[in-house]
Amino acid sequence: MHRLSDISRRAFIRGAAAAGVMTLTSPVTFGTASPAEDDIQLLELSAGEAVAHMARGDFTVEHYARALLARCEALHALNAFITLEPQQVLQAARACDRHRRSGGKLGPLFGLLIPVKDSVNTAEYPTTSGTPALRHFRPADDAPIVKSLRAGGAIVLGKTNLHELSGGWTSNNLAFGAVHNPYDSTRIPGGSSGGTAVAVAARMAPLGVGEDTEGSVRVPAALCGISGFRPTTGRYSTKACAPISPLFDQVGPLARTVSDLALFDSVAANDWRPLEPRPLQGLRFGVVRDYWFTDLEEQVESLTDKALQKLRHAGAEIVETELPGLQYLIELTTDPVQKHDVRIALPRYLEDYGAKLTLEQVVSQASPDIQATFRSDVLPGSKNFVPDPAYVAARDIHLPALRRLYSDYFARTGVAALVFPATMAPATPIGQDDTVDIRGRKISFATVAGRNIAPGSTAGIPGLVLPAGLTSTGLPVGIEFDGPSGSDRALLAISLSIERVLGGIAAPQV
Repeated sequence: MHRLSDISRRAFIRGAAAAGVMTLTSPVTFGTASPAEDDIQLLELSAGEAVAHMARGDFTVEHYARALLARCEALHALNAFITLEPQQVLQAARACDRHRRSGGKLGPLFGLLIPVKDSVNTAEYPTTSGTPALRHFRPADDAPIVKSLRAGGAIVLGKTNLHELSGGWTSNNLAFGAVHNPYDSTRIPGGSSGGTAVAVAARMAPLGVGEDTEGSVRVPAALCGISGFRPTTGRYSTKACAPISPLFDQVGPLARTVSDLALFDSVAANDWRPLEPRPLQGLRFGVVRDYWFTDLEEQVESLTDKALQKLRHAGAEIVETELPGLQYLIELTTDPVQKHDVRIALPRYLEDYGAKLTLEQVVSQASPDIQATFRSDVLPGSKNFVPDPAYVAARDIHLPALRRLYSDYFARTGVAALVFPATMAPATPIGQDDTVDIRGRKISFATVAGRNIAPGSTAGIPGLVLPAGLTSTGLPVGIEFDGPSGSDRALLAISLSIERVLGGIAAPQV
């Protein structure tokens, strides 16, 4: 195999170190076992490890691509992808190999195959947003986030399935089929970025792109047993991504390791400051039980408490506090802003990127559940229509008050992050998304999935989800850490240490 030139190698090492991804000395070796065993090892590599191995020529990008594509085909029944074009992927992989052999400069994502949520514009693939009217919509250009990934050397693996028009937390898409949780295929993976989460959890790829307006990265990360990061709103470009609300929308990564989230963050934010694990000794974490810890399913509560105990044993301090007024401000902001903004932002997106469809045409062809949501909550004359005066109050009065509530809380308590279970219950059965039985009480599915993750994304602060453990029936439970606005790199550094303390969970036996 050809090796990197010394100059290219030094540049690559500097980039890896800045992202906190020092994997160039990975102990995994290739070519010493059977081809099938080698390919299994390939599937388990983190993004940083895979890039390092391909950059130094341990295996070709084409070999890696073939292993991932074979995995995608083998697990086709999980329905993680809407569009997957193997020959197109292999052609791009061969181009990467030729570039490396010619001595070209290698980017920090060299040869990495990244699945992209099918609401993010790509020029070479349709961008359906999971809805029938956009089944053949082909934008003329990539979204800026995709351009950044490609500039870093990445390849788009395919476009992943999602909750239709990003309008829910199940990814039970009635137009393109339900996405299935790899830990139990009868259950939801969470949404709306369910396809990306399943692809990462099921070892079809180590790192993927989602979007998070109100939990659409963090809920599927939690329910699929992986890591997910929603940065401070505005940290990454959301231009050319199908919108709900410009005030809340944010692209974010899903991965199996925090180091891969950090690698994505470096590329997407062009932030190459070195990232080292931050010691937990003496660090303060905030717990607000009267909001985030009420009405939890028993094993979610138990696994979260065990995770908190691990943090204590590592030297962290758990600060029990209250956040008065949080529920009130969420009710005045989260839903009203989204219901108002989507009826303006989505038509503008359709026009700006040449879809040649009106909002009414998209809604009229949408699945019955999505039509019902738009006709009850969004369109003029609907029961829950948000008039302009109510929206202006939400945007200009209540949302700033919510952000002040958070900033004052972090300043007053000195906590590095709030910590809480990402969802109130583990993954629910596909199709049972009306209510959830928790300790003999029927609680609305929207509350179970959305209550805990809504405040952070509404306030625009960074949130990172890690697996806390598996229930007795083998379902993942996720724990979330929300930091102050703008603390993205600090939260990632802390999470590198938290990840080690909490430990991983077993891969799904698909």
